[in-house]
Amino acid sequence: MDAQTYLAYDYPLMSAFWTMLWFFLWILWFVLLFRIVVDLFRDDDLSGWAKAGWLVFLIVLPFLGVFVYLIARGKGMGRREVAQARAQQRALDDYIRETAAGGSRPGSRTSEIDELARLSDIRARGDISDEEFRRAKERILH
Repeated sequence: MDAQTYLAYDYPLMSAFWTMLWFFLWILWFVLLFRIVVDLFRDDDLSGWAKAGWLVFLIVLPFLGVFVYLIARGKGMGRREVAQARAQQRALDDYIRETAAGGSRPGSRTSEIDELARLSDIRARGDISDEEFRRAKERILH
């Protein structure tokens, strides 16, 4: 190689580019590896022995294990991810509905507060006396 021939790596900017590219690929590799491990343990269809076998395969031969896993079970991996996202969304929706409906359930703290607020409004309008308000308040709180 003569003095006039330069490689891309001889330029400092290209050196930084290649370093960043390899670092990005390295991080991407670990993200993919951990997603596969999470998918293994998420799958209820696999037995414990099958999960252990895949895990050993991923640890002993990581590159080959990841590629074989993606080829053999990649489509199911997406389906399991979507199913889990839907289940989490349903759980969140149920929780929101339950929490929002909590004020109308008898005996709940929120319904007591709502009733006291209504009584206070009725007393402020002058529709009930202070004595009637006190008795109604006692009835709600006990």
